[in-house]
Amino acid sequence: MEDEEEALLQRAQVEREKIFQKYERGREDGAEIDPWEDPDFSLYKHTDRYGFIHKHTLPARLDASTTRRREVELEREKKWLKMLKRWQRKDTQEKLRGRIFKGIPNKLRPQAWLRLLNVEEVMKSWPTVYREMLRRARLLSTEVRQIDSDVNRQFREHLHYRERYSVKQQSLFNVLAAYSMYNSEVGYCQGMSSVAGLLLMYMDEEEAFWALNVLFTDDKYAMHGLFIEGFPKLTRFLSHHDRLLERFMPRLKRHLDKHHVDSVLYSLKWFFVVFVERVPFSLALRVWDVYLLEGERVMTAMAYTILKMHKNRLMRLRDMDLIIEFLQVKLHAEFGFDDDFVIRTLGQIMSDLRRVKMDLPPPPPANERPKCAFGELVEAPLEKKIGRRRSVFTETELNVHNVVISRREQLESVDLSQSHISDDLPDEFFDPGLGANSSAIVSYRSVNSLCTSVASSNSSLASSTDCVTKL
Repeated sequence: MEDEEEALLQRAQVEREKIFQKYERGREDGAEIDPWEDPDFSLYKHTDRYGFIHKHTLPARLDASTTRRREVELEREKKWLKMLKRWQRKDTQEKLRGRIFKGIPNKLRPQAWLRLLNVEEVMKSWPTVYREMLRRARLLSTEVRQIDSDVNRQFREHLHYRERYSVKQQSLFNVLAAYSMYNSEVGYCQGMSSVAGLLLMYMDEEEAFWALNVLFTDDKYAMHGLFIEGFPKLTRFLSHHDRLLERFMPRLKRHLDKHHVDSVLYSLKWFFVVFVERVPFSLALRVWDVYLLEGERVMTAMAYTILKMHKNRLMRLRDMDLIIEFLQVKLHAEFGFDDDFVIRTLGQIMSDLRRVKMDLPPPPPANERPKCAFGELVEAPLEKKIGRRRSVFTETELNVHNVVISRREQLESVDLSQSHISDDLPDEFFDPGLGANSSAIVSYRSVNSLCTSVASSNSSLASSTDCVTKL
């Protein structure tokens, strides 16, 4: 038995080293790249200003509104350049919120995001940690197989991530592998690749590593609680989201309940990656500008804003599949509102929620905060070392599974004729009205699909940290 285990450990070590060698070699001559992993750029025509490749032809000339927006952005660049040089001055801090809500010029996002996250100061304090964690990951990480798989799925339409083992794919792999060693409680979970991938669009490897750590550990963002076993922060924010709907949009809440649309079905990507993959990318960047300034209250307010802005359209969709398809798939392409308008609405809703003391859920319990010291070497169990899927789950993991099933059963058993939600309750917040029309693409036949993913240690948001494992 010992000989068999030793052989499996040796095989895992060889596999890990091969993966690291592929990323180290990148796309140099002679690199082994499977044809199915590499893109066919002949299918694509144009790249937008953010680096995403489009199959449709982008306009040869900018329309008047786009031209005006570019002119405004150039003026903002001048103001931001001055602010960045005087970052610590009182007058800069007084202007900061207003200018962030107007939008950080894309050209200056790298500098602005680094300042907002205080990354440069953190890096000075820990100059050797990143390289040490990357070295350790090459020797010991149990996560690299899953990370390797996810790297090639992330931002597949983006110019810098499209090619297998491109420079950005190399950087994304390195950051995730190193962080899986640095934060042993989290390890790696699939949603992290979206966050790290976004950071790497505006930062280099080491900057993105420390920015990721700030997002996970700073109380303002506290992403650690989203990705640890049991997802305690997700549960807390979902409950608060439901309370907001019950109080301020009772008709919509009753409509969603009637069609068995639990908030867990449409809002996972909203909360896990702060709207990176469910709204237009230009809008996601604006949301992230505000998120880096304001912190996690943006998640609550933006989720509410999306449903408020599309309330009328959602009320016309009278089928679970159509509702989920719109929120998960169609929304990105057919959002129907200008980015500036959305951010102004978001700012107003943030103020309204703060006024009624509902901008955040109740304070986090202790289990959402990191317990282990960062960077300490933690011995992985044999099953993780050899890549064997566990057959026994922890009590916390089983509780997550049971909570999801319970939410499903509550929706299925709700008697809407006796609902405590009143049709007569007024909508207290701004209603921007009706968005664009949509049609169905993908079908979600029941909440059972979610329960299945929760129960699987290799499901869409689970990883080799075995989150029922993590989602």
